[in-house]
Amino acid sequence: MIKNYLKIAFRNLAKYKFISFVNLFGLTVGLTCCLLIFTFILHELSYDKYQPNADRVYRVTRTFYNLQNGSVSLDLATVAPPFGPLLQNDFKEVEEVTRLYPGGSMPVKFDEKMFNERNVVFADDKLFDFFKVNVEEGNPARALSDPYSVMMTDETAKKYFGDADPINKIIKINPSGNYVNFKVTGIYKPFPSNTHIHPDILLSFSTLKDSLILGENDLQTDWGNNSFFTYIRLEKGYDPKKLAAQFPSFLDRHMTGVYKTVKPSQGTSLSLQKLTDIHLRSHTDFEAEENGDIKRVYIFSAIALFILLIACINYMNLSTARSTLRAREIGIRKTIGARRKELMAQFLSESVLISWIALLFALAFTSLLLPWLNKVSGQSLSIDILLKWQIIVPILIIPFAVGLLSGIYPAIFMSSFQPVKVLKGFTTSGKGGISFRKILVTLQFAISIILIICTAIVFSQMSYMENKSLGYDKEHVVTLPYVAELSDKYDAFRTDLLLNSNIKNAGRSSRIPTGRLLDAGGVSMMNGDSLAPVNADIKFVTIDQDFLSTYGIKIAAGRDLSRAFGTDTSSFLINEAAAKVLGFKKNEDAIGKDFGYNGQKGKLIGVFNDFNFESMHQKIVPLVLYIAPNPNYYGRISIKIGGSNISGALNHIESTWRKYLPETPYEFTFLDENFANLYLAEVRQEKLFTIFACLAIIIACLGLFGLSAFAISQRIKEIGIRKVLGADVSTIVTLLSKDFLKLVAFSTIIAFPVGWYFMNQWLQGFAYRININMYWWIFIIAAVLAAFIALFTIGFQAIKAAIGNPVKSLRSE
Repeated sequence: MIKNYLKIAFRNLAKYKFISFVNLFGLTVGLTCCLLIFTFILHELSYDKYQPNADRVYRVTRTFYNLQNGSVSLDLATVAPPFGPLLQNDFKEVEEVTRLYPGGSMPVKFDEKMFNERNVVFADDKLFDFFKVNVEEGNPARALSDPYSVMMTDETAKKYFGDADPINKIIKINPSGNYVNFKVTGIYKPFPSNTHIHPDILLSFSTLKDSLILGENDLQTDWGNNSFFTYIRLEKGYDPKKLAAQFPSFLDRHMTGVYKTVKPSQGTSLSLQKLTDIHLRSHTDFEAEENGDIKRVYIFSAIALFILLIACINYMNLSTARSTLRAREIGIRKTIGARRKELMAQFLSESVLISWIALLFALAFTSLLLPWLNKVSGQSLSIDILLKWQIIVPILIIPFAVGLLSGIYPAIFMSSFQPVKVLKGFTTSGKGGISFRKILVTLQFAISIILIICTAIVFSQMSYMENKSLGYDKEHVVTLPYVAELSDKYDAFRTDLLLNSNIKNAGRSSRIPTGRLLDAGGVSMMNGDSLAPVNADIKFVTIDQDFLSTYGIKIAAGRDLSRAFGTDTSSFLINEAAAKVLGFKKNEDAIGKDFGYNGQKGKLIGVFNDFNFESMHQKIVPLVLYIAPNPNYYGRISIKIGGSNISGALNHIESTWRKYLPETPYEFTFLDENFANLYLAEVRQEKLFTIFACLAIIIACLGLFGLSAFAISQRIKEIGIRKVLGADVSTIVTLLSKDFLKLVAFSTIIAFPVGWYFMNQWLQGFAYRININMYWWIFIIAAVLAAFIALFTIGFQAIKAAIGNPVKSLRSE
């Protein structure tokens, strides 16, 4: 029986080649999109799940609160160094602890080879109990035990040692201003792509005890250096909520004296993040690297389902459209005794068969298109993730699900034909059947319009961010790392830079725009005869006298820092947001006031205009700028260059760097590149939205093609009569098209509110965003575009029917 069904199915596919191709094409495209998106989703959901005991591993995070109103002022994925050992000591439920200290960029030398390594991390010897890493050489249990030990990836090792054995080789690393010798004790494969950290070089944690780096005392008592990623493993079956409930008393017990006016648990708190939740659900102010977003997974899951649904609807419409071609077959089979359930089984077998063929094509296309998707999404996706038995089994079931979903209605519809009527050529299914198909096409176009709206809103928000005034000039700004070796000779370095006419200015700062404002200190203002603490959450950046002018940041009141005033080394600048927080009604009122910040006292000499230091995901926050008490506090050098000879300016910067810092690798970035990286995820989302929206429209057009073919075939006699009575081609085309354009109009009733709701929710993730209500025209354009596409699709068949010979159409019965 099944063999017979398949034989007839193959014959029908071969007999109606065009409709079979369109059906196959629609399902293939739909399944390919689903598999591509499914690969991305599986990869995102797999982060850190392969780690040993991943269900019992948690990252300890720290939150700081504004003492004035209790609001969150800082939310960090890192904590102070004493927390790890104290947690293990105080709570028997904590089986093990490991700490990672990100060293950032460090110069590394071996013989004549010198590079600036960006992903350097200090790690203890418990690291490999928490993270599964393929260690190729060395003992993972001991490789990071001794001070000044280093492990590196095989790729990094090859860069320095070539094909030579790296073990026990001595390399020079500069962790704190001076090169020191490290012994290579291990080589490991890079951390898998679905891990939330990817260090290229691991330095032994015990090295931090050296007083030239941090010192053992700081590791035990420094509650302010919140730079340590701390992971704990709990006992089996222990509820992490019970441990978290004890954190307030834990803080009050150990942090005595840190907060003068309140309990430590009122100023800060600790939380636990499940290891497997970090990539998709953690969005703290400081992450090891850019995380994903569970919302993005939901969005693309919906897109995949929408596209597959559109493809299934296509099959329904195209199958019922060709019902007139198979009416006599159905009538004859019923006449000779075929039962309805046998006919339904036949039609469903055809649907499942074409779904199977589509799946095979989709798997092939998925494999071919994954490199493209990796490039667009910035991922490292592999077809291997689909080949696991837990995944491949559900994928193999997809053709049955898709086949049943897309074939059930055509099977019910065609098996309901009455033999007497169909053998006479009557196949009209009545208004109910046509209405159902119209509902399906309306749903198709509603989905397509929603995707068009989403794409346009994302594009508009990205354009808004690119063109909005940031309050500073980001163009032609080159940034360099500031290293300790430059401190004593910076003035000469800057003077040499400015000898070139292409160099306009240069300034230093602890952070640069496009970074995060994570540093904050205590604020005090004059109250009576002395400075008194003020409960205000104000971030700070240390700068030199040239920072504001380098970035073109305007002074709203007072003046900028200047070398002409010796007292400016203890003076402060605040932004307009800080002036408001401090209670000044006018910017001018702040000038000359006594001010204290972070233990330093001085005068407020200027108020500068608010500017977007961080990305537009964050609001402009109160900010204070002052000269660093120690040059080593600076982190970056910003150099403003002219736009007429960029290559000449870069060559001069490099030669000057090598003159003063011959032992330090030279590297630079353009600030506008940093700015673009802030919105890389949104740019990728915009590209994918555009691609999938276009595919959805193409597939929807196939469905409309099927419905219009069906409807026009039902009205072929009417068209002939109208032509005989004198109707011209334009009248007939208008008559046939208007009903379908009504479907597009109905689809906007669904699409407009749904599109508005979801994009309004998406825009809430930006502190500075477009007003979606002001972009109503996007909704109209989306509807007009959908209508134009529908008219173009229908017009082909409508014109074909309108110019046909009426004599042939009147003979159709």
